[in-house]
Amino acid sequence: MTMTQQMSATPDYTMGFSEEFIASLRRYNAETSAFHLLPYLRPGLRVLDFGCGPGTISVGLANYIDPGELRGVDMEESQIELARELAAASGRSNATFHVADVTDLPFENDFFDVAHGHNILMHIPDTGAALAEIMRVLKPGGIIGCREMITSASFVYPDLNIIPRSWDMLRDLLTADDGHPDMGMAMKDHLLEAGFANIRMSASFNTYNSPGEIAFLYNLASDWLLSSEITLAAIKYGAWTEELSKRLRAAYDRWKANPAAFAGVAYGEAIANKP
Repeated sequence: MTMTQQMSATPDYTMGFSEEFIASLRRYNAETSAFHLLPYLRPGLRVLDFGCGPGTISVGLANYIDPGELRGVDMEESQIELARELAAASGRSNATFHVADVTDLPFENDFFDVAHGHNILMHIPDTGAALAEIMRVLKPGGIIGCREMITSASFVYPDLNIIPRSWDMLRDLLTADDGHPDMGMAMKDHLLEAGFANIRMSASFNTYNSPGEIAFLYNLASDWLLSSEITLAAIKYGAWTEELSKRLRAAYDRWKANPAAFAGVAYGEAIANKP
């Protein structure tokens, strides 16, 4: 795998767009990552997928609302290009994608029936501004559905008395970029403050257990999170050292080889309505 870390055009986006991280985004789909929203979808709706990334969830949502219309937006042009390619390859002509900022959406008031976001609010410094803009483009009674990570509840087992430090680094990086590493726990608060009503919360884990899943998470940790680019950013923010990175690499090597290896990434889900 390449160790090249492409720079994001979005200066506050911590994750970057390395091949390893894009591979992690491609694992998401509507059934596994937007399951909380699917019961509210029906043919003919107009849906906004904000922060759509490479479009793997978007094309699934578009299938559920066909012949309705899905509009995906992302600040990163490279991700919009990937989403357009995926929609074309999937025959999803009802999904279109735009380079846009969720705090300044290029749509009219009361335009969408549903708005969806996955691991997006955690990266937006001004959560209130984003939710106000989503509120603006939703129709009265329209639905917002979000799923966001809870890093403090995520785990790797066995942790070898050091692997939790990698979660600490991720939290420190997100916080340093004015992000929200536990947004999945705090969404109800933010949605209430933004004026949304009838908020329904749930929580779940993405688990990693099979040899293939363990290998994927290992590669993501070693080739992305512990890459020289992310490590240098963490050192810059005072959250990391080269020595700690070497120790973690060795620990992840031991973890991958352990037959009891297991991991879970925690999420909170929210469904709410525009009054």
